[in-house]
Amino acid sequence: MYRFAIESLLQWKEKENRKPLLLMGARQVGKTWLMKEFGKKYYDKVAYISFYNNKRMDDVFQMDFDINRIIMNLNIESGVTITSGDTLIILDEIQDSPKVLESLKYFCEEASEYHVVAAGSLLGVAIHEDVSYPVGKVDLIDLYPLNFREFLCAVDEKGLSDALGTKDYELIDNFSEKYLFWLKNYYYTGGMPAVVESFRLNHDYAEVRHIQSDIVRQYEGDFGKHIDKHSLPRIRQVWDSIPMQLAKENKKFFFGKIKKGARSSDYEIAIQWLQDCGLIYKVSRVNEPHMPLKAYKSMNAYKLFMLDVGLLGALSELEAETILDGNDMFVEFKGALTEQYVLQQLISDTRYTPYYFGTDKSTFEQDFLIQKGKDIVPIEVKAEANIKSQSLKAYCEKYHPEKAVRFSSKKYIDQGWMENIPLYAVCNL
Repeated sequence: MYRFAIESLLQWKEKENRKPLLLMGARQVGKTWLMKEFGKKYYDKVAYISFYNNKRMDDVFQMDFDINRIIMNLNIESGVTITSGDTLIILDEIQDSPKVLESLKYFCEEASEYHVVAAGSLLGVAIHEDVSYPVGKVDLIDLYPLNFREFLCAVDEKGLSDALGTKDYELIDNFSEKYLFWLKNYYYTGGMPAVVESFRLNHDYAEVRHIQSDIVRQYEGDFGKHIDKHSLPRIRQVWDSIPMQLAKENKKFFFGKIKKGARSSDYEIAIQWLQDCGLIYKVSRVNEPHMPLKAYKSMNAYKLFMLDVGLLGALSELEAETILDGNDMFVEFKGALTEQYVLQQLISDTRYTPYYFGTDKSTFEQDFLIQKGKDIVPIEVKAEANIKSQSLKAYCEKYHPEKAVRFSSKKYIDQGWMENIPLYAVCNL
């Protein structure tokens, strides 16, 4: 399996002003594997320490932040003699030892010659629970589920993945049927590494769904372990409602769909907790498509998406045949899966921060809106090949953007005012 984040880690290794690295991401997106694989490929030695149920090492960091003393303990625990420059120190599962996070400040200030990478689940939550965060003293990399290009590499279609990187649509669209075949499979499997690995080896859709369901249950198990009883029901309500919310034509998150009379203020903590865990993405609405988009962000109008398109299908109990073969009953939810897929690729495989456009009275809402250089680019997402872009056209006639984008299953088309980019090439935005 190949993860593009390896390239970011290599850039970090070569930086002159390198700081300790904090690898952020939800549970089971492959953080441990990535750190170990990076160490194996690019270092002579790897000193791996897990803090999961490891009171002995937790005590080491509770005493003080004497780096020489800490290094001596890491030597013994890992069985590796740590030397600067050729040893990667991996501090894993640090959510179980908050002082480790704080110690990164001292590695940065007093021992920058050491190459230190740290990771843990629910770190986003820990940072909001009075854990001292080393502001300005760490480098950050976010890790997501495998994107579509990484998925292609995993299923031995590296040629298709590499072709997308060329942006040569004469080449890319020659293989549109193969791309669409694998895209449907990606809709079903998603990008969780354990799921993709199982699919790569066995191509067993039932096993894929079984693993996804286990992951969902583990996530839901975290709800009860890490939050108070008062907040637990609301977190479950938000989590369970996301598939239904995305299935609507208007995908704005409506609290009234959770519970009659529910208000956003009742669920702010629940939504923030799920975001901090990395389990959901929040895409805010902008009421005016002007620069910078962040300045026009609405605080109380947004869409919520899940971490992974495959997990969305599992939570929605969609059968493989429904997605792979397609039927009339699936058409409505296919739009939800497609928008989830596009959002996932925008976050993990482009440099853009997605918003969406709309007003309470607008008749030409745009699925996504990005800031590209000096331009605001409206994006329409279409699940089917039989498409019309009336809403996108109405938006363009009103706001006159330099370029508009539509993602659909059709091949690449440049119509001047609008580019149609195939769904399998979101990375080329």
